[in-house]
Amino acid sequence: MSQQTEKSLPLQGLKVIEMGQLIAGPFASKLLGEFGAEVIKIEPPKVGDPLRKWRKLKDGTSLWWHVQSRNKRSVTLDLKAAEGQAIVRQLVAEADILIENFRPGTLEEWGLGWDELSKLNPRLIMLRISGYGQSGPYRDLPGFGVIGEAMGGLRHLSGHPGQPPVRVGISIGDSLSSLYGVIGVLLALQERRRSGLGQEIDVALYESVFAMMESLVPEYDAFGYVREPAGSALPGITPSNSYLCRDGAYVLIAGNGDSIYKRLMTLMGRQDLADDPRFAHNDGRAQHAELIDAAIGEWTSAMTATR
Repeated sequence: MSQQTEKSLPLQGLKVIEMGQLIAGPFASKLLGEFGAEVIKIEPPKVGDPLRKWRKLKDGTSLWWHVQSRNKRSVTLDLKAAEGQAIVRQLVAEADILIENFRPGTLEEWGLGWDELSKLNPRLIMLRISGYGQSGPYRDLPGFGVIGEAMGGLRHLSGHPGQPPVRVGISIGDSLSSLYGVIGVLLALQERRRSGLGQEIDVALYESVFAMMESLVPEYDAFGYVREPAGSALPGITPSNSYLCRDGAYVLIAGNGDSIYKRLMTLMGRQDLADDPRFAHNDGRAQHAELIDAAIGEWTSAMTATR
């Protein structure tokens, strides 16, 4: 990265202390670091962040670790020891942002909670990511991304009807919480410009996932309708699905815009479906999703995925 590019990044000049491990906290600080913030990562002595040993290792270290830890500097501290806690206070005194994703109450046990650190540095912005938030009946329960995805509703929807829930393939619950956390940090920075004071930001994994559940709650409230797993389809939005080709591969087709749908049907040689007034808009197409999907599936089955 050139010196000029570094100076032009929007968060240049901000100092971030990362006290998190694995995904949610470190991903948030990674995003801030990519836009110019100085990130100092605190790791436990000898073993470091457990992410160092996750998934594929190259020369003894996880490639995921390298992705998650770019643009950061690292220091090892024993946060359970008085000396380590004293060093954290020194760092926090000069920091803009502190990010942590320990179990709620852990930092308080070490004398490093919000009440203590905000007195030390009133301009401090503290992002806290946990399974269920810093308060409430579940605050003391352990929470990982998979639990947040389940409680937030995502695992109920992912998969095929009548089969076990499946992952989306990445740690989406953690990453969503990180994104919400970064949004909170940016809002707090804006507020700090006005008031001069920092804020404590409380992000729960399950709430971050739940916020992505679109209209599930009002659909249930209005109609008693509970959305179920639908495989690769997008219920109520047609066409949007995966379709088998002659070579055994699948293609994903989303022709759910009205004009896009008409062009798709014309390309398929199904002008009858393009001109059918029932299918002019999505609400009509959604009522006949099986018919439209069958027509697209017949078309794709005659060609390969590349043609």
